[in-house]
Amino acid sequence: MTHTDTPDTFTLGSRRVKRMGYGAMQLAGPGVFGAPKDRHAALSVLREAVERGVNHIDTSDFYGPHITNQIIREALHPYPDNLTIVTKIGARRDAQGGWLPDLSPEGLTRAVHDNLRNLRLEVLEVVNLRIMFDVHGPAEGSIEAPLAAL
Repeated sequence: MTHTDTPDTFTLGSRRVKRMGYGAMQLAGPGVFGAPKDRHAALSVLREAVERGVNHIDTSDFYGPHITNQIIREALHPYPDNLTIVTKIGARRDAQGGWLPDLSPEGLTRAVHDNLRNLRLEVLEVVNLRIMFDVHGPAEGSIEAPLAAL
C-alpha cells in the first residue's frame, strides 16, 4: 500500500480532507449485514489506512447495523485530531438485512444518537442525509420534512 499524501486536499466544513478517504461500508459482514468474517482484519485495515494518511472515513450506523461504527471505534478511538468521520442517516435495516427508508423525525433522531454512541463521539462533524424514497430505484419526493427534523 502506498501513502495517500497528494497535493489535493479539499475543504469540508472547517476541515481539510485528502482526496482519498476510506469507505467503511464493507467492514460489516456479507451484504453489509452482521459481523465480518475476520474482525481482526477489519481493525487492521482501518489502522493501516489512517497510518498511511487517510484522514476521512465514510460510514453509517446502518452498516451492520451498528457493526461498522463499533469496529471504527475499536480500531481508532480516541480519534486523531485530523480524522474526519462522515456518517449518513435516513435508512435502517430490517431483521433480514433489507434496506428500509427511515426519514421520520424519530428515525433521524435515533440514527444521529446511534452514530454518536457507536462511534463514541460527542459531535458528528458531517452528516449526510440519504434519501431513499424507493429502495429499488429512482423516485421523487419532498425532502422538506427530513430537513426540518434535522
